[in-house]
Amino acid sequence: MAFYVYMLASQKNGTLYVGHTDDLEERIFDHRNGRGSAFTRKHRLHRLVWVEAHDTRESAKWREYRIKAWKRAWKIELIEKDNPNWDDFFPTLNQ
Repeated sequence: MAFYVYMLASQKNGTLYVGHTDDLEERIFDHRNGRGSAFTRKHRLHRLVWVEAHDTRESAKWREYRIKAWKRAWKIELIEKDNPNWDDFFPTLNQ
C-alpha cells in the first residue's frame, strides 16, 4: 500500500492546501465535490498540483507536517520544480 502527500491549489499561485492520504484518487475526488476539508471547500481548492508517494503512513504524515510549516515560497518552488504550469494532475490519476 502506498501513502501520498499532496498539494491542492485554487489556481496558479493561488491558495494552497497540503494533505496526506492512502487513497489519493478518492481523497481528491472528495475535495473536488465538497466532501474534503472545510478549508478546501471555502477556498475552492480543486487543482491537484503536486504529489509525492511514501511507503508508510508515518512518513507521509511527517512530510505533510514539515511542508505545512514551510514558507509559501518554498511550497511554490516545490510545485514548480515538477509542474511549472501548475497543471491539474487529477484527470491523469487513472492512467
